[in-house]
Amino acid sequence: MTEDSDMTGAAGVDWDARAADFDEEPDHGLRDPRVREAWAGRLRSWLPERASDVLDLGCGTGSLSLLAAEQGHRVTGVDRSPVMVRLAREKLAGHEAVFLVGDAAAPPTGERCHDVVLVRHVLWTLPDPGRALRHWRGLLRPGGRLVLVEGVWGTVSPVGIPADLLTALLAPLGGRTAVERLSDDAALWGRDVDDERYAVITVPDRPGPSRE
Repeated sequence: MTEDSDMTGAAGVDWDARAADFDEEPDHGLRDPRVREAWAGRLRSWLPERASDVLDLGCGTGSLSLLAAEQGHRVTGVDRSPVMVRLAREKLAGHEAVFLVGDAAAPPTGERCHDVVLVRHVLWTLPDPGRALRHWRGLLRPGGRLVLVEGVWGTVSPVGIPADLLTALLAPLGGRTAVERLSDDAALWGRDVDDERYAVITVPDRPGPSRE
């Protein structure tokens, strides 16, 4: 999701219909080795060094899930599009990964908790992002982290969520929060960009109660 026309109204997009060509965007399919390596490097720095349980919400066709699995993590992916989920299952065949159809804001993972909740380009589409963040914190084990990749896309009719707004929404959760700017790394996007793109990594100091 890198162009104004792709982002506008994304909350109402028919993602089943978009699934067939979703991976054609450089940062979706990660088919370009340079783009893939750029995302792999960032993900390696955001995720724990040890093998961990990663919940990838709004996983799409599973490109980030695949990188996480290749780095030794156990992945659960959730997407509301059955077609996206099918493609993700095919992409990660043979890896330790499970994919579920469901709402990223309230994923159908039962009582299971995770070491990481990974969310890319999803939070800005939700009607109540603050509520989603509180729910996601409750899906973390003590010491777990939220890894949120977001931005404000486009310069003519920009859409998204600015970093300062997202950090304000995270403030009530407490803990340690770091913002990593991504706009100046053209390798991540397959081109130069001039809008706001970033990642926020948060380790809440008041994690939800253990569900296991």
